[in-house]
Amino acid sequence: MKEKITKAVNFLKKGKLVAFPTETVYGLGADAENGKAISNLYNKKNRPLFNPLICHFENIETVKKQVVFSKNAKILAENFWPGPLTIILKKRKNSSIHPLVSSGLKTIACRVPSNKIALSILKQFKGILAAPSANKSSKLSPTQKNHVIKNFGKDIFVIDGGSTTFGIESTVIDLSNNKPTILRAGAIDKKIIKQLFPDLVEKSKNLKKIKSPGQLKKHYSPNIPIRINVKKLRNDEVLLNFGKNRLKSKVKELNLSKSSNLEEAAKNLFKFLHILDNKKYKGIAVAPIVKKGLGIAINDRLERAAFSE
Repeated sequence: MKEKITKAVNFLKKGKLVAFPTETVYGLGADAENGKAISNLYNKKNRPLFNPLICHFENIETVKKQVVFSKNAKILAENFWPGPLTIILKKRKNSSIHPLVSSGLKTIACRVPSNKIALSILKQFKGILAAPSANKSSKLSPTQKNHVIKNFGKDIFVIDGGSTTFGIESTVIDLSNNKPTILRAGAIDKKIIKQLFPDLVEKSKNLKKIKSPGQLKKHYSPNIPIRINVKKLRNDEVLLNFGKNRLKSKVKELNLSKSSNLEEAAKNLFKFLHILDNKKYKGIAVAPIVKKGLGIAINDRLERAAFSE
């Protein structure tokens, strides 16, 4: 693994892209201070330039050099970093992060991952990595190496870290305004954050300005049609089930968690969607999933996956 990490770091220093595991999903990393590398990252993902990227840092100290680190940021960082939390903070005037990373905004989305491979890369790289999910824009997030290869073939160097721990992306909290605001439900339950910030604001989905990943209406989508909260399956649909119910597919079905465990369901979500996303099937039907705890983040992903104009 040391040799692979060294190879990855050498690629990154040359402005190339590298895919690596985090505790949430696999990220597609580029040097956050290299404008050409960041431009290549947007192009490779077919990602719109107005959709900012999350920056991954080795530790809190490196974050403080790039952003105005508020009292609330200190509270969140001490409780959740390293880990699956992204914090939106005001960018310092002397920040070395390229403007493309934050789509020209005066804020930066910051995260310190807990995955050992990701941290090893950051430590050896001695820089900052912009690392959105290693998929094509609006498509299913990757939680395994083969998902990354499915998206990009063998054009990208991928470090295999097995299946990711959480299976869904980080929770995003905006601290650049007066009140802490949740911009994306994710791996950390908002109830835990509300214990620290009782005045936590839950942002409307109808945003005028995109300040963080995961805010586009159409996102996390398979290549075949998907219906959510189904009560009855159509012919030739495959089933993504949850818990115990009377739903049955004559074609194929997978159960996110037979025991209705939301942590298990989150971990399996993209893994199972990748399996069911096959053009030989007419579509994917998804059973209702409770909207509490991690179920809020799961439903957020599914609602965006099923969104149609």
